[in-house]
Amino acid sequence: MKMENMSITLFINTLIFFSFLQYQSSLSLSDSSTSFPKEALPTKSGYLPVSSTSNSSIFYTFYEAQNSSTPLSQTPLLIWLQGGPGCSSMLANFYELGPWRVTKSLTLEPNPGSWNRIFGLIFLDNPIGTGFSVASTPQEIPTDQKGVAKHLFAAITRFVQLDPVFKHRPIYITGESYAGKYVPAIGYYILEKNAKLKDSERVNLAGLAIGDGLTDPVTQVVTHAANAYYVGLINERQKKELEKAQLEAVRLVHNGNWSAAADARNNALRLLSNMTGLATLYDYSRKIPYEDDLVEKFLSIAEAKKALGVNESFVYEVCSDIVGDILHADVMKSVKYMVEKLLKENTKVLLYQGQRDLRDGVVQVEVWVKTMKWEGIVEFLNAEREIWKVHEEVAGYVQKWKSLTNVVVLGAGHLLPTDQSLNSQSMIEDWVLEKGLFGSVSYPNVSTNYVHDV
Repeated sequence: MKMENMSITLFINTLIFFSFLQYQSSLSLSDSSTSFPKEALPTKSGYLPVSSTSNSSIFYTFYEAQNSSTPLSQTPLLIWLQGGPGCSSMLANFYELGPWRVTKSLTLEPNPGSWNRIFGLIFLDNPIGTGFSVASTPQEIPTDQKGVAKHLFAAITRFVQLDPVFKHRPIYITGESYAGKYVPAIGYYILEKNAKLKDSERVNLAGLAIGDGLTDPVTQVVTHAANAYYVGLINERQKKELEKAQLEAVRLVHNGNWSAAADARNNALRLLSNMTGLATLYDYSRKIPYEDDLVEKFLSIAEAKKALGVNESFVYEVCSDIVGDILHADVMKSVKYMVEKLLKENTKVLLYQGQRDLRDGVVQVEVWVKTMKWEGIVEFLNAEREIWKVHEEVAGYVQKWKSLTNVVVLGAGHLLPTDQSLNSQSMIEDWVLEKGLFGSVSYPNVSTNYVHDV
């Protein structure tokens, strides 16, 4: 019955979308309301088709750089992908790193830590069926990362064609959580496609950034017990019980029972949650969970949907159960080999984690990075872990070797830009521009204690 109800919702949204196409041209982004002030409107928003044979489309919002120091034709473009699987990038847009954030009163306020301060910023609701994106049928929703990447490539190339000024701008693919798989998948796909395309048709990929990512699940799932134990959240008996649950997920992976393995991972995380009594595993210091439901409430307001160029009758969900169920068997599959390939091709890769994230945090990332088959891995692991400062205060730690950079951000959990808005902005800007500790020159055994200059 659950899947039947979800399919009905998807069908209704698809019908709304088709009828919306008939009058979309009559909508103007100058039409705004008290809920959505005119100055908060995106530069562009709308739908990017992913196939020439159906109307399935990825919804996007684009915010041009507020204060670019370079000509727009050279200003980097950041593309953001949310995790889930099946969670809308409007979550990041209006709760994490977009130029405006939703408040408890369901109004918008400026975000001083927005990632579009000096870069263009694009949010994609990915995969189709997620957020405001549209899947013509449930069967068109991707079941694996190759399908996800194929649709993303179509959407990105279509976006670049919207304006000649986009053509040669360097593109950085960013995202968090389950996008720890989406980001490498589209990066890997771009490398494959670019090798077969003319220079004029290639995607200008400049780098990839993954926040608190699930990338190599079978390696990451075995870390939770030890992590929680050494943080002081569980005792040794609980640790052994949790280890048993974790190993069940590993056993099922080795047997190729992917769906059951994903269930086993969920069971291990539920067990940890019950043992600790924490409000959320996404940030062990929080007394209440992240209030991401504010985004769903805000984007259920007809005026807000109209301001974004979406049909007011569209049923918005911040996370789609339909997409989550369809990608369920994909959850425990690794994309580590894709990251290895990208690094071997000298593609810039940034991995960053919130110090207080117990699900996909520091320990979970470090354990899979250690196992990478990449010629620079030994040098990376032996590289100095530098103290990173923003405005003369310790913001975290940076470890770097050639194209791979890892950052631990203090005082942050899973939704890192929500917790450390200005520091996350400083991090992404300095990494893209290769400033300070994020620069191309490494000085072994020397602590530089870089201070960000805004």
